[in-house]
Amino acid sequence: MEELLTLKDLLLQGDIQAALIIVEELEEMSRNDIIKTIRSYAVILLLHLIKQQAENRTTRSWEVSIRNSVLEIQRENKRRQAGGYYLVPEELLEILAEAYLNASNEASLEVEEGRYEVEELEKLVNREEIINRALALILPGESS
Repeated sequence: MEELLTLKDLLLQGDIQAALIIVEELEEMSRNDIIKTIRSYAVILLLHLIKQQAENRTTRSWEVSIRNSVLEIQRENKRRQAGGYYLVPEELLEILAEAYLNASNEASLEVEEGRYEVEELEKLVNREEIINRALALILPGESS
């Protein structure tokens, strides 16, 4: 990674200000990767919650997928060494809202074997309720 070599050179030269700028860029890149990963698992989580609500049923496979997605989001969001979390609940809620459109598109292919267009599917489910349920599952101590 070119940034690390640049950082090393700046530190060896004693240019702390420029080194701090590189550190901030690296932090931002890392955070963006975490957000992308969380968003990917959020799409899977929301997809299955949409299917549950639209079909008014669940399957063991959907339940396992929901649990696995929640666990992966929790794992990815947890700061290992510093403790705490990368994203606060408000940021998680924003990511869930962003991921919902992708999940809804996917669900339109799967609910009742693709019977509904996205617009029709949206009339069968409560978007806000699904997103809030997803957030409740993700937040520490809330999932079961």
